Amino acid sequence: MQQQRLSYASGPSAQPLLGMTIGEKFDQACQQYADQEAIVSSHQNRRLTYKQLQDEVNAFACSLLKLGLKKGDRLGIWSPNCVEWTITQFAAFKAGIILVNLNPAYKSHELEYVLNKVSCKGLIITSQFKTTDYQELLTRIAPEIVFCTDKIIHSERLPFLKFVIKIDEKQHTGIHRFSDLVVPPTQEQLDQLQLATQQLQFDETINIQFTSGTTGNPKGTMLTHHNILNNGYFVGEGIRLTPQDKVCISVPLFHCFGMVMGNLACITHGSTMVYPSAVFNPLETLKTIHNERCTAAYGVPTMFIATLEHEQFNEFDLSSLRTGIMAGSPCPREIMQRVIDRMHMSEITICYGMTETSPVSVQSSVSDTIDKRVSTVGHVHPHVEIKIVDPEGQLVPQGTLGELCVRGYSVMAGYWGEEEKTREVIDAAGWMHTGDIAEMDAEGFVKIKGRIKDVVIRGGENLFPKEIEDFLYTHPAICDVQVIGLPDTRYGEELCACIILHEHHQTDEDNIRSFCKEHISHNKVPRYVKFFNEFPMTASGKAQKFKLQEIMRAELNLTGNVFD
Repeated sequence: MQQQRLSYASGPSAQPLLGMTIGEKFDQACQQYADQEAIVSSHQNRRLTYKQLQDEVNAFACSLLKLGLKKGDRLGIWSPNCVEWTITQFAAFKAGIILVNLNPAYKSHELEYVLNKVSCKGLIITSQFKTTDYQELLTRIAPEIVFCTDKIIHSERLPFLKFVIKIDEKQHTGIHRFSDLVVPPTQEQLDQLQLATQQLQFDETINIQFTSGTTGNPKGTMLTHHNILNNGYFVGEGIRLTPQDKVCISVPLFHCFGMVMGNLACITHGSTMVYPSAVFNPLETLKTIHNERCTAAYGVPTMFIATLEHEQFNEFDLSSLRTGIMAGSPCPREIMQRVIDRMHMSEITICYGMTETSPVSVQSSVSDTIDKRVSTVGHVHPHVEIKIVDPEGQLVPQGTLGELCVRGYSVMAGYWGEEEKTREVIDAAGWMHTGDIAEMDAEGFVKIKGRIKDVVIRGGENLFPKEIEDFLYTHPAICDVQVIGLPDTRYGEELCACIILHEHHQTDEDNIRSFCKEHISHNKVPRYVKFFNEFPMTASGKAQKFKLQEIMRAELNLTGNVFD
């Protein structure tokens, strides 16, 4: 009798894991590729070689130590993509300071929560971006900043925060300028930094990224040097990066996509990190690929769609492109085909992962057929194990749906200060339960079919309905609310708020939206708002979200499922 093959795979590799800290690897790269370009930031008109980047990183790291930050202290960065972001990243990693990535779309209440959650001692902010004035949002929570002449902050609502650094040229009472902290250090300061770098262990937490929790407040994912350095390295191996490559990074640095798959993949291969704009802009992406002769481009499907559909697309020569990564949400076949044909990215790969696994666990190969590259997310990553299990935790046969679990070097150290929540997702044997429904075929290719967790993926960003529901309940007219995801051709999914009002209360869609816009990030504002008298219910009295989805899809004439 033929034995049934089970859904388990481990990633073989001739390449050993890198057993070092990010600081050590960074210094190694800067020595090896000293005169090569490390960073090109088009919107800032700045270019740095690896040697120049190293000098600025060392100078900034010495300033951070001088300000009183020590190993294990938390430093927040709240800024869109720029050279300073990357300087901060490597300076913190070298000094053993834990970098806390903040989403530039945060409003004041999200900012206050995360800064206090991980007790941030320092914060780096950008100046104005689009309509967001970061300093104004911060001073709303910590008005004391305006009066602190010695630049040491004593804030009532942010008791841990001691200093703020701003990326602009103006002088401010109470706030340091970034440029003032990138001054050549003394030999003594450099020796001190060197000593700090040498004393670090690669298993120590060095980065905290927040993922919105299904239970409302975001959770701080603790990532170690070992987690993210190796993941960046193997993602770079997956797209065959070399020192001759220039990677166009249009994805945000505060996400693993930009910081790990972008920056860390580049420095481990001596490639150039290219930032076309502060946040994604299709025209700037096209210009930058054309001007810099980029060989790789990153994006979520929506970014590639916006680039392909730009009215000036044909004005640019993209023939230098060879590879890249599409990730963040399922990729429609037609888009993949257009990216290969029209953007010349014959070796583009798909990655699947989550912040908690640093991020990538499964990636397609540059040699996979186009069919495999669009219908699956590829094979398990080197040095990683995956399995697919049923609700009882038993392995399912190949070709059967179940929950995808991941184990290996890439699994996070846990959620900051949330031992119980960590135990909910990482079991006793070290498996991370992803909450995603997947199947594995006989060749080991993995398909992602949907999600167990109640989460909406909009343009590659995970949005958690419960967080938005909890907020909407604060509106005086709302009695009950259910937030659901609806299919969308551009973003994969869009949010819809289904609302029951209190008796004798009246409001309209616009009022609900402007209430949201005022208090929460723009990406969490529901695109659709629908009022109901009652919700379809289960026997136990729970609202049936899938029925609400059916009702709304029919009403809005939205066909197709995100995972079809």
